[in-house]
Amino acid sequence: MISHLNSNSGRNRFIDNVTVMKFIKRLFFLLKLMFPSVCSPTSLLFLLLLCTSLLEQVVIYQIGIIPSKFYKTLSEKDNIGFQHELIMASILIVSIAFIHSTMLYMASILYIRWRELITRFLHNLYFKGTAFYNVNIRDKCIDNPDQRITQDVDKMCNTLSQIIAVLLISPFTIGYYIYQAWTSTGYIGPLSVFIFFLIMTTINRFLMSPVIRYFVKQEKKEGDFRYKHMQIRSHAEAVAFYRAGNIEWSKANHKMDELITTQHRLMNRKYALNFSIQLADYIGSILSYVAIAVPIFAGKYDALSNADLSALISKNAFVSIYLISCFTKLIDMSISVSDIAGAAHRICQLIESLNEYTFEDDSYGPKESVYTVDEAQAVNSTSTLISANTNSVVSIEEITTVGYRIKDLMYCLPTTDEVMLKGLDLTISPKINILITGESGCGKSSLLRVLGQLWTNYSGSVERFVPIGPNGMFYLPQKPYFTNGTLREQIVFPAKIKKPSQDQDINHYLECADLTAVVGRVGGLDTSQDINWFDVLSPGEMQRLSFVRLFYHKPHFAALDEATSQIGLQAESTMYNLCRELGITVLSVGHRESLKQYHDCQLHLDGKGGWTLTDIKPTELG
Repeated sequence: MISHLNSNSGRNRFIDNVTVMKFIKRLFFLLKLMFPSVCSPTSLLFLLLLCTSLLEQVVIYQIGIIPSKFYKTLSEKDNIGFQHELIMASILIVSIAFIHSTMLYMASILYIRWRELITRFLHNLYFKGTAFYNVNIRDKCIDNPDQRITQDVDKMCNTLSQIIAVLLISPFTIGYYIYQAWTSTGYIGPLSVFIFFLIMTTINRFLMSPVIRYFVKQEKKEGDFRYKHMQIRSHAEAVAFYRAGNIEWSKANHKMDELITTQHRLMNRKYALNFSIQLADYIGSILSYVAIAVPIFAGKYDALSNADLSALISKNAFVSIYLISCFTKLIDMSISVSDIAGAAHRICQLIESLNEYTFEDDSYGPKESVYTVDEAQAVNSTSTLISANTNSVVSIEEITTVGYRIKDLMYCLPTTDEVMLKGLDLTISPKINILITGESGCGKSSLLRVLGQLWTNYSGSVERFVPIGPNGMFYLPQKPYFTNGTLREQIVFPAKIKKPSQDQDINHYLECADLTAVVGRVGGLDTSQDINWFDVLSPGEMQRLSFVRLFYHKPHFAALDEATSQIGLQAESTMYNLCRELGITVLSVGHRESLKQYHDCQLHLDGKGGWTLTDIKPTELG
């Protein structure tokens, strides 16, 4: 039994050491982001902050011994000396106020700059390729990426900016005040303070460990609770139609209860830590007098006058109390360090996950293998390309006649081994529209995800001869997406407005989609408003505006996932006919029988991995 307990104890110590080392490693990684180079603005500003902090300690010492000088001048009734000390005290007080305010200002600037640097680094990873999709949809280990990027980064940078200068100069400050205490009390003063600090630090180390653990849990529960309310806000109308207020009330309260329970547990553990910290503060306030009492009662200072002895006691009291304050300040910062450790852990977890998905995106077939039709025609005809996700070599001439070539494709749900489709052979060529049908959940939209490189766990090959995006295969998802910005920005999305667009074409497409009223509703194409487009537009208007976006870009291919499910048959006919006029080849997912008339062949999925590809005959459209 004893050996078993020893084994568990040793394992727990090993886990704690590994956790500490991981925290240190992660913190150093974040520090590299915060200090890009020795001469970077943050490095120079931090160096200035350190120098100002050292200057603050010098001024604090001079202010600390002012009472001892007042004791002496007042005891000796030295009027001139008293006036001199009063002037010096006034100058020092103004100086410390200016220095401290300047330090707070520089720390605030550092905090803002650090947050910007880390957030930009995270954004670079988050928005690279489809990493944001993977970390939100596929990765079940990373909770609330949005909270980690916004709140956790903010909390870590803000807290670190407030304590980092104190942490770094503390060894120098402590060393100086140990020397000052030694000259007054001998070894008893510094030794008693050190033993006191050692005992309290050991206690706080054990008390801080569960605080860090529950801090991480609290952040997760906080994000879950916030997400639930965001979910209600985004789908308020649907919830209202369902009259589901009661059930959502119950679910929101359940999320709140989980958060409150975690917060209570965190507070319980913080209570013990705070008690230890407060105890250290007040014990420290009397320890200085105990230390100076030893040499006084031993007769070391019997030769001093009452005035000089009073000045010495006052000075030593300040030195000892400030030395204890330096130690207890480190203990006080243990809570801040625990907050930093928890936030750094969550931030670096996200970075590590994003790096994995970024590597996956980079290794998912050579990006240089994809050309637009126009680019392909401009390349020397003797050139060759390596197709995406295969090692086969493809002639440039084939690109002008083929968009995708799929061979023996099999794919599964990303989180399971459930086969959605297997053995698919399909060529997607210009001017041949394909309709994908099947029961719900059979894998229709999943096929578009595979073609769009959102899912990668499949066998077989997908040879891609056009890029994904406005210049090749353009996707209209089942749920239209609109970013913040003007109406013109919604239309040109995902491109940026670099020069004035052809308003004539845009207005024509808006008229075809019966959206001219929307232009007046929002005040024009370029009226800058903070518009929530999901509130301004009806579901049908959102789908039609997505088609305007499609017409604006005129891609060679378009994947339409239930893109007309919210609009009428007449509008559907207008949308598909305009696609044909603009030379856009469509790959549609849908259930409506009316869709067949706009397609040349039908790919039917049976939901068990099987499929059939048949031509759509004119007789089927009657």
